[in-house]
Amino acid sequence: MNAPTTPPDPRPAFAAATTWVTGLLSEVTAEQLAAPTPCDEFDVRTLGAHLLATAQRAAALPEGVDVRAMPFIADRFDAQEYATAVARAVDLWSDDATLARMVQVPWGEVPGAGALWGYVNETIVHGWDLAVATGQPSEAVPDAATDTLAIVRRFIRPEIRQDPNVPFGVVVEPRDGAGPVETLANWSGRDSAAWVSAATP
Repeated sequence: MNAPTTPPDPRPAFAAATTWVTGLLSEVTAEQLAAPTPCDEFDVRTLGAHLLATAQRAAALPEGVDVRAMPFIADRFDAQEYATAVARAVDLWSDDATLARMVQVPWGEVPGAGALWGYVNETIVHGWDLAVATGQPSEAVPDAATDTLAIVRRFIRPEIRQDPNVPFGVVVEPRDGAGPVETLANWSGRDSAAWVSAATP
């Protein structure tokens, strides 16, 4: 069996996505925390806590931590703690060797670059969820979303969505005029039409 191919460098997309999400989290008001989001299982507060947990996992992985044992949702919504976790992740992933090193993540054993692309995808899709749920700009990282979509179309294929262990819905056909971030959210199964009509362009 051939060794897994190392995907392209995800670090520029990770930096762009997490910078965007840091800004989104910092603008959430107390009145919005209980609001619903396109991710049915999360309100805004829980979505923010999940984004924090995602950043913490991204920071832990280069240090050899088994992220499968880490929380899926952090114990609070904290924009500053998210920024701190992201800064640590960016620093730790700066070592080029981390991209080729094999790591264990919930979806299997993959090169570090593949794992980080997974976190980029999760960050952008949940960033879109947060943006449209709170009326903030939802297409702020088009280049990162375009690059991520090229990766996930290879690895999160439509035919695997029937597996109950795959945490992605059926692919949604993008609406006319959908931008790259919304299209990436559609690939993860988000039916976006009802949300973008109320979101800030």
